[in-house]
Amino acid sequence: MESIKVFSPGSITNLSCGYDILGMCLESRGDEITVSKTSKKGLTIKSISGFDLTKDINKNVSGIAAQSLLSKINIDHGFEIEINKGIKPGSGIGSSAASSAGTVYAINQLLDSPFSLLDLVKFSMEGEKFVSGAYHADNVAPIIFGGITLVRTIDDLDIIPLPTPKDLEVVIVRPNIEIKTADSRKVVKKKVKIEKMTQQSANLGSFVSSLYSEDYDLMSRSVIDQIVEPDRAVLIPEFKKIKMISKGIGSIAAGISGSGPSIFTLSNNRVTSNKILDKISDHYNSMDINFDGFISKVNSGGIKIIESK
Repeated sequence: MESIKVFSPGSITNLSCGYDILGMCLESRGDEITVSKTSKKGLTIKSISGFDLTKDINKNVSGIAAQSLLSKINIDHGFEIEINKGIKPGSGIGSSAASSAGTVYAINQLLDSPFSLLDLVKFSMEGEKFVSGAYHADNVAPIIFGGITLVRTIDDLDIIPLPTPKDLEVVIVRPNIEIKTADSRKVVKKKVKIEKMTQQSANLGSFVSSLYSEDYDLMSRSVIDQIVEPDRAVLIPEFKKIKMISKGIGSIAAGISGSGPSIFTLSNNRVTSNKILDKISDHYNSMDINFDGFISKVNSGGIKIIESK
C-alpha cells in the first residue's frame, strides 16, 4: 500500500463511575484521515478540513503521535497526512484521540503492522499528553481496540476489553461551547474522602458486572459519579435539568462525556433514545442554547479502513 484512508471514531469516557479508565467507542461521529507514503523522509500534515487547526507537526496531536511511532522504527521514506475533522475540538467525545489514534493506525497499516494495538495506544497517548497535560488512555483505548475498554494502568500499560450488551446505545448532546480538557481537569479535586472512593469503587465494579450480565437495572444503579461530576457540572449549561429529563423518559443513566461539555445518556432501545433526544432538544431550544445531538450504537470494531491503494 502507498496510501490509506481510515475512519477514526469518537468516544465517550469516564462513564461517570470510571474517571480516566473507562471508555466507549462510538459509531456515528469521527475523523477521516488519509496517510500517504512520500519519497522524502519526514512527516508533513498536508491539509486539515472541518476545523481550523495547526498543521505544525510539533503542535498537532496527529503529528506528535506519528513522531512517537516513527521514533521506534527505521525507514527510508516519509508520510503525508490529510485530516478531515468530523469531531469538534473540545467537545468531550475524543476529538484529539480520534486524530492521534487514526494517524498512528494508518501509518502502522502502511508499514505492514509492525506494532501491536497496545503500542498504538502508547503512541496516541503522546498526543493526549500534549493537549491535556497528562497521560491518559481512556479515549484512545476504545478507539483502537473497539467497544468498551478499561485502562487498568498506564504505567505498565494494561487495557482490558469489556463486553458490550447487544442493545446498548448512547444519546450524545453537546451544547455549543468548548471546554478544553486541560481546563476541565483543573477543577477535579486532588483529595477524595475515603467514603466516596469506596462508593465509587463499588459503582465501577458493579458497572463492569452489568456489562457481562446485561443487567440494565444494575447498570443504572452503577453509572453514578461521586467524585468528578459535582465539580464539573457547573461548566455545562442546564446539565442537571438534562439529567432529569433523561431519567424521566426512562434512560439507563446520564452523565458528562469525558471532560464535557457533551452529555451522554445510555439507553437500550431506539424508541427511548429518540424520545430522549427530542425532549433534550426541546429544552435547549426553549432556553435558546445552540447544541448538536445524535444517537450512536457502540462501535465494536474501532478504526475502520475506508480505502487503500
